Amino acid sequence: MGSEDQSGTAPPRRPARARPRSWRWLRGPVVLLVLVFGVLGWVRLRYGGGEPFPDRTGKPLLPGSALEVVAELETPPGNVAVSHTGRVFFTFHPEASPSVKLAELVDGRAVPYPDADVQQEREDGPWLDTPLGLRIDGQQRLWVLDNAGHGRRDSKLLAFDINTGKLVREHHFSRDTAPLGSHLNDLAVHPDGKRIYIADASILRLSPALVVFDIDQGKARRVLQGHDSVAAEPYVMTVDGEPVQVAGLFSVRPGVDSIALDRQGEWLYFAAVTATKLYRVPTAALSDAGLTDAQLGDRVEVVGDKTVSDGITTDSAGAILLTNPEHDAVMSMTPAGELSTLLRDPKLRWPDGFSFGPDGWLYVTCSALQHVIMKSADHTRSHGPYHILRFKPGGTAPAGH
Repeated sequence: MGSEDQSGTAPPRRPARARPRSWRWLRGPVVLLVLVFGVLGWVRLRYGGGEPFPDRTGKPLLPGSALEVVAELETPPGNVAVSHTGRVFFTFHPEASPSVKLAELVDGRAVPYPDADVQQEREDGPWLDTPLGLRIDGQQRLWVLDNAGHGRRDSKLLAFDINTGKLVREHHFSRDTAPLGSHLNDLAVHPDGKRIYIADASILRLSPALVVFDIDQGKARRVLQGHDSVAAEPYVMTVDGEPVQVAGLFSVRPGVDSIALDRQGEWLYFAAVTATKLYRVPTAALSDAGLTDAQLGDRVEVVGDKTVSDGITTDSAGAILLTNPEHDAVMSMTPAGELSTLLRDPKLRWPDGFSFGPDGWLYVTCSALQHVIMKSADHTRSHGPYHILRFKPGGTAPAGH
């Protein structure tokens, strides 16, 4: 017998119970919030925090009136290289996303160098992506270092004959040398014209190192990665009274950045921006590919206590000159590590790169990165003009770097 009654019709069904209201719609937003806060926490843990850097500036030895304006620019400059005849070459700082990347100053105007075609991506010739460091060597080659957007693309080194404007060397770094997140920031060319030393500041990857490039062989080696001398220390730069941070989470703290040779090419001086010490290592040791990183690290020496530093150069008497973005200053250090304030003036807005020119002039770019890093183009433009300045520090050196 079935459950139907004798008439063949089914009994009436009971009404369904009302189900409790579902909160399933909240799951997506909650998971998203957890992920967002997790990522922000990771960013702060990896890149944030830090204490103020100790102020080691003193009374300047030179007055601010020693500074002369070489160029007024709408876009912040990066680094500068001046030839022995006084030609001024410079990069526009890549953080400002300039349309012209490399220029020569001609009659007070920035003219694309060597031409307009090389400034943008193309398939029929060399081109510049995000160049920053540049130097002129004794063979009158302008070496330009291109970090390719923190290693996201093809990091490279280009050399132009400044007498003809022709490209004479081009080297593309392998991923082993310039990995994703690297930042090939600045360079120093050995006086013999055979080797180039490069600082990988590794702002994003946090694996700073030096790179030794053999010009004749066209080969590059990463060295000292993981050594204390190339690492940033946990300090926060303060410029114009504000910490140099992004959204309070990312402290801008490049690894090894300041890099320069003594004029005999025997020592390479280097340091991270927020390192408290300046270091040096013999170039003979850097050239010895048979040394392990540990053995090479044993050859690194502390020169002395420094300020926050960006650009660095040396003079023929052995003095080491450093730009100090925190205090609008140029510092000087003896080979024995004695630090003094050479010049301090508000016109030195984030002094960046150095180059000696003829007649004892020292050129310095002012990139004012506090108005560039994570700022809109309108903000950067409204805080111009930006300057290349020069002064006579007392010591002299061959032009170009």
